[in-house]
Amino acid sequence: MKHRFEVLDIFRGLFASLVFLFHLGPFANTPVLNNRFVENSDMFVDFFFVLSGFVIAYSYQSLANQTQFGLFLKKRFYRIYPLHLFMLLAFVGMEMAKNLLAPYIRVNNLVNPANNIYTFFTSLFLINSTPVPGVKDVSWNIPSWSISAEMMAYLVFGGLVVYLHRSGQFRARNAWYALTIVVSLTLLWSVSNSFRINYSFDYGFLRGILGFFTGVLCFNLFSHTHTGVREWPAAWFSVAEITALLLIGLSIYNGEAMKPWGAAFEILFFICIYTFSFEKGIISKALKSAKVLHRLGQYSYSIYMTHALLISLFNVLFIRILKFPPEAYSYLFLFNFLLIYFVSAWTYRHIEMRFQYKSPKKVHEGEIARK
Repeated sequence: MKHRFEVLDIFRGLFASLVFLFHLGPFANTPVLNNRFVENSDMFVDFFFVLSGFVIAYSYQSLANQTQFGLFLKKRFYRIYPLHLFMLLAFVGMEMAKNLLAPYIRVNNLVNPANNIYTFFTSLFLINSTPVPGVKDVSWNIPSWSISAEMMAYLVFGGLVVYLHRSGQFRARNAWYALTIVVSLTLLWSVSNSFRINYSFDYGFLRGILGFFTGVLCFNLFSHTHTGVREWPAAWFSVAEITALLLIGLSIYNGEAMKPWGAAFEILFFICIYTFSFEKGIISKALKSAKVLHRLGQYSYSIYMTHALLISLFNVLFIRILKFPPEAYSYLFLFNFLLIYFVSAWTYRHIEMRFQYKSPKKVHEGEIARK
């Protein structure tokens, strides 16, 4: 089966944009951003985890030995770490600039206790989604906790798949994946005696593993059923797509009531990803027809990783220096997003693509082509 999940990639871009609005909300004073839907859009991070498990399961369930496991981790590291490091250093630069500019403009949080040498190294080594003594909040590039959680999920997934192959238990893989979900959820339950999952710097790695393996099971269901289900009438898929999005929208809007039952979001995202993986409904067709949405999906990782810094810089320029009121974010958010979009286009081309893993064969072919 060779398939490009274009619609799911588009959703990655759309939901990354909603996470941007979530982080912009505290700077604003407008119903456009300060509403129940945007204020609970942090839960879309779990969509990324589930989707990541889905697409990784598509490509990497054949890992059978330590060499393949090492290559898998190397590829994933090259995919996520260069931009993470670039943004971490950018935040260090911003902290230095804040102190230089403080005599001339009003700077909020001149000294941010969360951004210190200790948390710099927890971010640098991607352990900022785990409980670390003395760390009491997210730090530096705030969204990067989820990159740490993603890397933890890769480690667990790759190690488990190799074990299943070597022990002859690969046919029972779905039972093992389900057990991993149960263990993650049980550990989260032990923290709060609820199904709440919206942790970040403390137990975010469990949240990431939970979502990731939910996505792995989702892909395996798709792989097992897609031939038969694909023959269903397109109208059925349209109804399923609309229903899935309505359920997600209602759950996000009622996020404060839903967050104690946050594991329910994993089920909703499972349903959404499975439904849209067929790309046969009316919403799928509409999304695929818009070229800009394909670009949004392509730049989604950069949008996610750059937006926190660009929100801060945008706020300094328009609110602190130019004296726009917070109410102006009712339209300024569009300009802020355009800035993020174009910066993300640059980081996608010059960081994400430039530093991605290239096999020795491809490097050799590239050298021949240049000659």
